[in-house]
Amino acid sequence: MRIRFERFPDHAVSYSVIERDDGVVYRMLEFTRGGPELPHDLRHFVVERELGISDGIWGAIAAGTVYTSMERVRGRVTFAGHQRENSLKKAQRERVGRAELFANLVETVAMLDEPTVTEIQRLTREHLACVPLSEPGQDPADVIDVPPPQALGAAATALQVEAARWARLRVGEELVYDWRPVAGPAPAVLAAAGRNRSLVPRQREAGARRDPRRSGRRGPR
Repeated sequence: MRIRFERFPDHAVSYSVIERDDGVVYRMLEFTRGGPELPHDLRHFVVERELGISDGIWGAIAAGTVYTSMERVRGRVTFAGHQRENSLKKAQRERVGRAELFANLVETVAMLDEPTVTEIQRLTREHLACVPLSEPGQDPADVIDVPPPQALGAAATALQVEAARWARLRVGEELVYDWRPVAGPAPAVLAAAGRNRSLVPRQREAGARRDPRRSGRRGPR
């Protein structure tokens, strides 16, 4: 599945274009308006990709979920496809909520210059306070699988890198990403999680992270 995020004029209504692997193309209205700040849905994309979340918002869309903010612009959806959309929404609601929580957490971590493991743990506890518990005194971390602080820190660094790339775009330019099924955090994230570090990686220069799946280019829609 390919997603295109275009840089729209400041404060303008913005959207991403989703080209599913089955050939159906959707235009998804952005929660945030156009401008130099990273679009809300792109933030989700980066966090879910970096943490290996395959059942979050973008994994759900790749599997066939269609949200109310999505408008089909090309391709045909069969009756069976419509039925699948409805069943997926119900089945994945809780998992998508988990992905939303981690996206918000990583975004908070990314606001810090050099977050320590202790700071990330503190922020994690604060964000987990919203998790519904089935028993009094239950640890929220036991309810959902929480990535280690180093993995969250690495995802925050990736978010900073993409934010820097986005901020350099001119109106009309776009960033293009491919979504592929993932089974867990990327090897670099797992390696970072296995080391006993007091600090997470510092922000890298935008050009230091090369990935052939992604490109920034200008072109007509």
